[in-house]
Amino acid sequence: MTRFAIDAGTLVEIASGAGPVNPRHQLVAPNSIRSQALNLLLLRVRGGDLAEDAALALLERVTEVKMRLLGDRVSRRSAWEIARERGWETIDSAEYLAVARLQADALIATDPELAAMAVGVVALAPLSALFAD
Repeated sequence: MTRFAIDAGTLVEIASGAGPVNPRHQLVAPNSIRSQALNLLLLRVRGGDLAEDAALALLERVTEVKMRLLGDRVSRRSAWEIARERGWETIDSAEYLAVARLQADALIATDPELAAMAVGVVALAPLSALFAD
């Protein structure tokens, strides 16, 4: 079994039908991922890239994706430490890195900014790794 930490964009990709996640893989993410996925969908609707009914259907599928959500003391403390060490103003990205560091073999981040922040902190994997053996 491979554990992958995923970001909100990856969650939306999975819900959009990018492919079936290999059942041998486990997905982990911070508690905030569903709200962040909701934000992404809202931005796409506001930008005219996605119809509202399609966004709401995707939101329903987002809630059906099986993943382990983390927000325990150790994860929060680790996110705090990562953000402080790097001088970041928020812990949003640090939460993903903390979950990946503590509970995953690699992070899959469709957000290029998050992927860049992860370099040297956690291992990264491409989206296609979710669908492979």
